[in-house]
Amino acid sequence: MMRGTIMGLIVAMGLFAPVLAQQGGGRERLLDRECRREVVRMCGLNRSEIRSCLRERRDTLSERCKAQFVEGIANRQVPAPAQSSDPRARTISYGSAPRQAIDLYVPKGAKPAGGFPLLVYVHGGGWRNGDRSMVQRKPDFLMGKDWAFASVGYRLLPEAPVEQQAADVAAALRELLAESASVDIDPARIVVMGHSAGAHLAALIATDPAYLGGNMRKIAGVILLDGAGYDVARQMRAQPLLAKSLYTPAFGTDPARQARLSPITHVAAPNVERWLILHVASRRDAADQSNALAAALTAEGATARVQSIAGESHMTINRELGAQDNAHTIAVSEFLSGF
Repeated sequence: MMRGTIMGLIVAMGLFAPVLAQQGGGRERLLDRECRREVVRMCGLNRSEIRSCLRERRDTLSERCKAQFVEGIANRQVPAPAQSSDPRARTISYGSAPRQAIDLYVPKGAKPAGGFPLLVYVHGGGWRNGDRSMVQRKPDFLMGKDWAFASVGYRLLPEAPVEQQAADVAAALRELLAESASVDIDPARIVVMGHSAGAHLAALIATDPAYLGGNMRKIAGVILLDGAGYDVARQMRAQPLLAKSLYTPAFGTDPARQARLSPITHVAAPNVERWLILHVASRRDAADQSNALAAALTAEGATARVQSIAGESHMTINRELGAQDNAHTIAVSEFLSGF
């Protein structure tokens, strides 16, 4: 397809609304022509897919385009909705900020004697983007298995540093534990799942008792989807270009802070006892980080299984969770069946 035709389709379909900003009363594109072409090659031209693709795959853009994307999203600062747009979800606030809220989905069937088991999801977005509406198939998948599902919103960079993001996720979990009886949840069967940056936050609160304290041992299990920030300093050394655009804004340059915010630093018992760690087979950094975390957890008495998922991307391992018969859905289903 000729270059002019491609760009004409992009403009006509409005595919780049997530990276537009209001400046001087008019709209100005925050990705230049070459970067827009790069996004088309990466994400295609399907309008329904482009937004989640950009949220979840921006770390695979070239450094030049990634910098434009990060700056553009940061400048937009669109707040999370105060209420869920899904009528099936009940919104629970756990703080005063709009993003400090939980969307809770509870099955319609008969409640088990102890309440429904609950999966708590922490969205990704590079610690700077995303919101609790990014649930894709997960509510239907979980409720179809008679599990409740909760998607946690949390404050983002630059408003909230990573420490506060982890504290937000922990506060949301404490709220769910405190209200478990009134919302028909079994507090003994809560599993936390995170994707990408959300996997880092889930792993951090499940290893470092500074966030959940004694409530950490009330979490029955953890599922991590294609995270690569379990040892922050190691990841920054291994991926220097990515570190400059993504990790340095989140974790800074102080080695002590990087260590403090690394789940692998905190694997000395106690930890959450049961872990399923999934990563995309083609991502070497995610594989290295996943295996290192699992080995460290296992050495401290936890049960941690790593599974490499072939044929998926960083985006689809999250988006297609719940689709019938794919490897990561089967792995998650088997893990949840043990609770």
